[in-house]
Order: sequence, then C-alpha cells, then structure tokens
Amino acid sequence: MTHKLAFIGFGTVGQGLAEILLEKEAALTDQLGEKIAVVAISDALKGSLYDPEGLELQTALRVVNETDSLSAYPDTPTLTRDMNAFDTIQHSSADTIVEVTYTNVETGQPAIDHCRYAFESGKNVVTTNKGPVALAYKELSQLAKKRGVRWGFEGTVMSGTPSLRMPINSLAGNEIREIKGIFNGTTNYMLTRMESGLTYAEALEEAQANGYAEANPTSDVEGYDAMYKILILSNVIMKVPLSKEQIQRRGITDIHRSDIEQASNEGKRWKLVARVRRNEDHTVSASVAPEQLPMTDPLAGIAGATNAITYDCDLSGPITLVGAGAGKVETGFSLLIDIINIVRNQM
Repeated sequence: MTHKLAFIGFGTVGQGLAEILLEKEAALTDQLGEKIAVVAISDALKGSLYDPEGLELQTALRVVNETDSLSAYPDTPTLTRDMNAFDTIQHSSADTIVEVTYTNVETGQPAIDHCRYAFESGKNVVTTNKGPVALAYKELSQLAKKRGVRWGFEGTVMSGTPSLRMPINSLAGNEIREIKGIFNGTTNYMLTRMESGLTYAEALEEAQANGYAEANPTSDVEGYDAMYKILILSNVIMKVPLSKEQIQRRGITDIHRSDIEQASNEGKRWKLVARVRRNEDHTVSASVAPEQLPMTDPLAGIAGATNAITYDCDLSGPITLVGAGAGKVETGFSLLIDIINIVRNQM
C-alpha cells in the first residue's frame, strides 16, 4: 500500500521534509509496511505539480534549488501543472495534506481555509503553521473529528521537540497546573549575547546576520511568536480556548544592557517567558513577558537559540523539556512523526 502526500507550500520546511523522505525512504517502508509517496506540490511562488503516479522528489528538489521554480520539472504523460492550492487539496489523490505555507498570525489565512477544505474533502492534515491551531483550533478539530480524518501539528510550538505529544501521552493522568517556556530562539539568543556584553541593537544585528532573526523582527522581539505558541498550549494541553486579546504581551525591546547587568549581580537572568496557568476558578490566564529568573530555575540555563518548556504537574512535579525550536531538519521531522502516527492510526 501507499500513503500519498500533497504539499501545500514548498519552502524551507517543505523541502526539509522532502529531503527526509528521500533519505529515510527504505527505512520508513520497512517500519510502516507502507510506502510514503508525494503526488502533488503546490506553491504560490514556485508553481505546482500533480502526478497520481507519484513525483520524483529528488528531481523536484533539484530544479527548485537550481531555479527556485518547479517549471523545469520534466513533463510526463500523467503530470498536471498549474493547479492552485485548493484544486490540489480537492482533486489530488493525496491521503494527507502537508500544509507548510507562510504563517499569517493575524488572520491564520490561507492556512485555516486549507485545513478546512482538506477536512471537508476527507483528507488528513499535518502542519507546522501556527495560525490554524492558535486561531481556529476548536472549529477545525471538531470538523476533522466529524469527517473522520486526523490533524497533526506537533511542530507548531517547538519544532521537532515533542512539546505537545509528550504531555498528552507521557504525562497523562497529571493535572498540569502551569506551563511556562522559552519559545522564541531569536530573543533567547539576543538575551544571551547581551549577557556577554552586546547592546540590544548589536545583538539584533548579530541575530539577523546568523539567520535567527528576520529583516523585520517584530514578531520575535515584541513577543507575538511566543504568544501564539502559548495560545496553542492553552487550547491543546489545558483544553481552555483563549483569544490573543486575553494574553498580556510584552517583548524585549525595553531590555537594556544595564538591566542584564543588574540581574546578573542579583544572581538572576533575563528570559522572555511565555506562561499559561490554571486558576482556582478553573479558568486559565496567560502572559508573555521578560522575566528575571533565579539561576535555580531550569529555564535560566537555556542559552542561545535553544527552546525549553516546563510543565508543572500535580503528580510528577515540574518537568522540563529542552530542544530545538526551529531548523529545517527539526521542523521537517515534526511533520514526519505526525505522518507516521497517521499511517499507524495512532493519532
């Protein structure tokens, strides 16, 4: 048997998954007893391909790397070009849609509609796109359940680090009273470098030069990226939906080197901490803000672009998970593990 995939978006993350599928092809087929094949790719900038017989991934990756387009992919008798995302979702023979378009954290579109359209078409979805999970989790999860399909989104919080799967599976039976974490590698890198003596402006410039920060770093430094991840954790783990307006948010733009030095003198360290806690009245409250953490806090020791999350559990106590929060291979892996669990019918 063959489990068929269609990619909606073919940027860094999509290509990362494609490279993993090529590298692990034999091992995955052996482990799953089922072949994973890509039958379609639709990218708004690079073009689209659909072949029900399966695409040659190595060729698709080569032409994209050489030309930043799919137009040089060779024609075959069964190949169709120029299908848009919605045509690909509805009309391709894919079992699972890999939604890896750009994240619009204001509206969640068009990714929300991609997920909705896929579920209505009887197809599973795996995604690393924060928008649908942060802004439309209840609607989309109910629709997926109604249609009897599955929705995987492990990579939306900490890339390939299992920040969602671990509490659901390994911490089952606990009441999770609070979740807090460092969810943005850019700001954590900057704060680490400021502790080494750089100013905010110098740390930002270095983060941009190293590829950690975008040319417009607002989403990172103002706390929006971390805010959407805490929204996902509230929805998925705490089972309480919050809107972005309910989250108190403050970034690191007002943190100066003098603040870093003062905290160090007091045995503390500045971190941009996102947290969601369960209140006594069974509501939850959430915030994103820079905090001075004591050196005894596991999050205080997280340096550079690394991410970390602490679950405060009533039975097992506090448990901290540390790992990469971004990266081509790591994020591609997060999609792979969701696909594997769909094939195994374990999600």
